[in-house]
Parts: sequence; structure tokens; C-alpha cells
Amino acid sequence: MRAELIAVGTEILTGQIVNTNAQFLSEKFAELGIDVFFHTAVGDNEERLLSVLETASQRSNLVVLCGGLGPTEDDLTKQTLAKFLGRELVFDEEASQRLDEFFATRPQYSRTPNNERQAQIIVGFTPIQNVTGLAVGGLQEVDGVTYVVLPGPPSELKPMVNENLVPLLSTNQTKLYSRVLRFFGIGESQLVTVLKDLIDQQTDPTIAPYAKTGEVTLRLSTKATSQEAADVKLDMLEAHISSIHTIEGQPLSKLLYGYGEDNSLASVVFQLLKDKGQTLTAAESLTAGLFQASLADFPGASQIFKGGFVTYSIEEKSKMLQIPLAELQEHGVVSAFTAEKMAEQARLLTGSDIGVSLTGVAGPEELEGQPAGTVFIGLSTKEKTDSIRVVIGGRSRLDVRYIATLHAFNLVRRALLKA
Repeated sequence: MRAELIAVGTEILTGQIVNTNAQFLSEKFAELGIDVFFHTAVGDNEERLLSVLETASQRSNLVVLCGGLGPTEDDLTKQTLAKFLGRELVFDEEASQRLDEFFATRPQYSRTPNNERQAQIIVGFTPIQNVTGLAVGGLQEVDGVTYVVLPGPPSELKPMVNENLVPLLSTNQTKLYSRVLRFFGIGESQLVTVLKDLIDQQTDPTIAPYAKTGEVTLRLSTKATSQEAADVKLDMLEAHISSIHTIEGQPLSKLLYGYGEDNSLASVVFQLLKDKGQTLTAAESLTAGLFQASLADFPGASQIFKGGFVTYSIEEKSKMLQIPLAELQEHGVVSAFTAEKMAEQARLLTGSDIGVSLTGVAGPEELEGQPAGTVFIGLSTKEKTDSIRVVIGGRSRLDVRYIATLHAFNLVRRALLKA
């Protein structure tokens, strides 16, 4: 089924309100296996709405109109659709009764002839009752096209869709099932490049890449009659993707760290620490506690996080972490030596299993001859202490700090998986 969503209302075109109904309906229809091909917005104008309906009826077999069902003269959606279909408007008995009850219990409101428009429905349409408002909606198939009329306010539209429209449209036995793969350590352009052949040849399941700050996700989607049937297809596609190598020769399976919209590197590391009974501490410079704050977002953080350090100045690095000041001055704040000593001392001073450190240049100016975005991340365990250097170029201070914490979490994740 090819669907088209038509938002009716001049206030949408002038930017006075945001069309959140389109997002809600698109997500709801995707769950039902209905493909939304077009989003259209049109003002409160009969001639233009008739033109939009003419186009929609030629290219879509499900046309959903949202808005324009109110009592005022510019609420003309039902009237215009009735004219387009060559039908009359009649009063729906249940909707009329709701109007009667509304005004009977609210004597402070004056009932005007315009209010009656809200109880009208196009002849032949199945009414969709409005449990939170007064304007009745409707649904009917005409010449192979199913037309749906819904009110504009989301507080009215959403209950109508969830309680009444979804059952009416759920004749399709297939639904859309999705799986989100989360990658760190590869950019969107490179990921799309190595998956080009797979993306170009996709039919079902489909692959959709999305770039996020510091990471990339792939949404795999398929239509199936059940979650089990969908998993068979999604498992095969994921296995194929995981086996593909990057330009540098690394399998994508090594860069895949988790699943789902709400997952994150921090949550993955948090769960790994709990599963392995490990504790973690951190000493941060340029990130100013952002790494530690990310851990504290999860309930039960005290089980794996004893505490840590935020040491911005070189003097505080020496004082709080008990590192000789002369050694820090010799090697510089932005260095592998300092990152490694920070991680090691943080671990020893808190008695944690793992110590992490972040030191570098958030920007915009360089520091100690190192360009903005240069970050050293230290990792210390009982077995060894090491560090990595990453350069996060072309980013704001906020992005440099955030992406640096992602690298730190990924470093811990890889270490925990090897342990």
C-alpha cells in the first residue's frame, strides 16, 4: 500500500506550528507495513486542496488528510474532499450526540451553527470517532483509493489512530520489522562505500545508514508476518555486513558495538563492567568529567565506579594524582606519558580494576604545539598501562570533548572483551 499524508493548514506553511503528525503517522504506518511515499502540506484553500487531492489520487492508494475539521470557515477539508468525490455531507449520529453532551455540560460555551460542521461526515464513509475532541473523522475506499480524514490537533489525532484507525488498516498480514546496528570507529561515508554493492542491490531487507556525532548506525528493515520470520532475514543480512572488511582490511564485526536506538557505548561498557565484576575510575582533563558523568547516568553506577578525578591544570594533575610536576613539565600535558600516568595513578589511588584518562586540546587554539582536536587516552590495568592518540578534526569544542569520551569508552570496551 502506497500512502500519502496531506497536512491541511496555512499555519503549517507559515511555520507557526510543526507538523508532528507526519512523523507519528509515518512511524505508525511503517509498523503496519504501509509505505509512506509522500508528505504534502497545503493551506486552507479549496482550489489548492483540490489540486493536491487530484495528484494524490493518481499516485497513492492511501490518502490521509490531517487538519481542517474544526468549526470555522477555513476548516474545509471534509467539504473539499466531498466535492472532489462528488458526494454530500451528512450528520453522524454519534458525533452529533457528543456535541449535544459537550454543550449541555458546559453552559458557559455558546453553541453556534458552525459547531455542527464538526459532526458531519461524507456519505458512505466509515466514521472514526474522536474520543478527545468533537470533530469526527472518516475512512472510505473510492475507485481503488482509501481516503482517511483526521483532525489536526495531535491530542485528538493520536488516540483516533491508535484506537480506531489502526484496526481498520490492519488487514495487511505483514509488518515492518527493524534492527539498528551501531558502529564506532568508521565514518558514514566509508561505511557506505564498503557497503555500496549491498546497498545498490537491496530489495528486502533494506539498509539505511544514519550519521550521528562520532558514530554511525545502520537500520536494517524487512517486511514479515512475524518477528521470528523477520529475524531469519535480518540475521542473514547482519552476518553478511559483519563479514565485510573496511578499506583498511578490518572486518565490520570489530566495529559493531551494539544494537538499538537508545543504546550507547557508555551503556555497553557499563553492562560489561557489571557482567565481569570490574570497577573503573577516570582522570579527565579536557573532558572535565564528561566521561564520569556518562557512567553516573545509569542506575547502580556505584557498583562499578568508585570515583575519579577532574584535573585541568598541570599543577592539579601533579597534586591530585601524585605525579611529579617536573615529569609532567618535561613531557607536556598533551602527551602519551601524561595520559598513561594519569590513568595509572587514578587506578592505584582508588583501588579500581581499570583506570582511564583523557588529556588533550579541545580547541580552538593549539596547545603545546598540538593542533585542536588532539587527544591522548590512557588505559591502565594491573597487567599493563598504555595509551592511544586520536585527532578529532573539524569539530567544535563540545564535539571534541564528546567524541573523545566515545573513544575512551570504546577503548575500555575492547579491553573488557579481551579480558
